[in-house]
Amino acid sequence: MPAFAETRACLYCGKTLKGRIDKKFCDDYCRNNYNNQQKAKGSHSSYVRNINNALLKNRKILESLLPDAEETAKASKEKLMNLGFQFKHLTHIYTTRNGKKYFFCYDYGYLPLDNDWFLIVRKKEE
Repeated sequence: MPAFAETRACLYCGKTLKGRIDKKFCDDYCRNNYNNQQKAKGSHSSYVRNINNALLKNRKILESLLPDAEETAKASKEKLMNLGFQFKHLTHIYTTRNGKKYFFCYDYGYLPLDNDWFLIVRKKEE
């Protein structure tokens, strides 16, 4: 080993690294555990993660109720809630020219209708 070579250690377990000069971890296990540990740090990380998980779950629920071949579908509030939909979590609101408000979770949204029914839509490609 040349005199100027420095030994490097895995950022997770501390074992001596062999191989590429830019290598930081000895294997995928250490890389994954290190990155998960980093994500868990911070005062707001679990709060943000919980909201992101709720948004993704809402999106998956809307996606599951809207068949690929269809542009719209209808679902009752009861059905949405039984699937675990959380109305308080959304990414944005789209207001039409005539004042209708569509509530979106990423690219899937819903329009409140009468009698606790909702029109489910998918954002149109631009």
